[in-house]
Amino acid sequence: MYKNKTKIVYVVSDSVGETAELMVKAVAAQFNGGDVEIQHISYVEDKKDLQNIITAAKYSNSIIAYTIVIPSLKEYLDVKAREQGIIAIDLMDPLIKAFMQKFNQEPKWEPRLMRKLDENYFRRVEAIEFAVKYDDGQDKRGITSADIVLIGVSRTSKTPLSMYLAHKRYKVANVPLVPEVAPPEELFHIPRDKCVGLVITPEKLNEIRKERLKNLGLMAQANYANLDRILKELDYAEKIMRRIGCPIINVSNKAIEETADLILAMLKKIGVGKVE
Repeated sequence: MYKNKTKIVYVVSDSVGETAELMVKAVAAQFNGGDVEIQHISYVEDKKDLQNIITAAKYSNSIIAYTIVIPSLKEYLDVKAREQGIIAIDLMDPLIKAFMQKFNQEPKWEPRLMRKLDENYFRRVEAIEFAVKYDDGQDKRGITSADIVLIGVSRTSKTPLSMYLAHKRYKVANVPLVPEVAPPEELFHIPRDKCVGLVITPEKLNEIRKERLKNLGLMAQANYANLDRILKELDYAEKIMRRIGCPIINVSNKAIEETADLILAMLKKIGVGKVE
């Protein structure tokens, strides 16, 4: 029947089809490679695409291995392949059915979901690396490329907030405000709504800093935890925030998650740093 005896596996997918190709290669390896030629057809979107594949498979020494989740396309391929006497293997079907039976859930039947998960993963990694690089004002260049810039005095949760938001795929830079150090000029040139000021009550900050000094084995009377010094820092920070015109959040009695939700709600309103 076949003029060409080359063994062909058509790897067909309504997404990229990387999973299907890896599985075919793994099986072929069990036959010493099997001298199999793999023809990869990705992003199948309609029945016409499938008809062309079925026609090609009919006149060749071939198998169709597919990962198609769109029900209408899957059904069409199954029916037409059976009519033409072509072996067509659904590589995902047994596991999907097992999930449905064991976990009592319905699949979404949407292609390219794994690609979206991968993209989200790499975006999250990129955001985390960004937060680490531009933590505590280490590099002012991060201010202009960040989705969010957090400013405030020491111990206002800038770093943990940056990391929490990074896990939600936002690029966050944070800058400490210290009376003796002029703030980066870049803070006054970014859109003011991208910048968020974090403030705290003097008493709460005094308590936090004393505990910090205690953990470091230092005297609680150090200038860092001195109430007059704290009042000076807070006054300076608020002046900078007012000059920038950025929104301000009091973090005194808020958990990191609560503060982050407030920041994200602000950003959602203005469409800044939106991540799909």
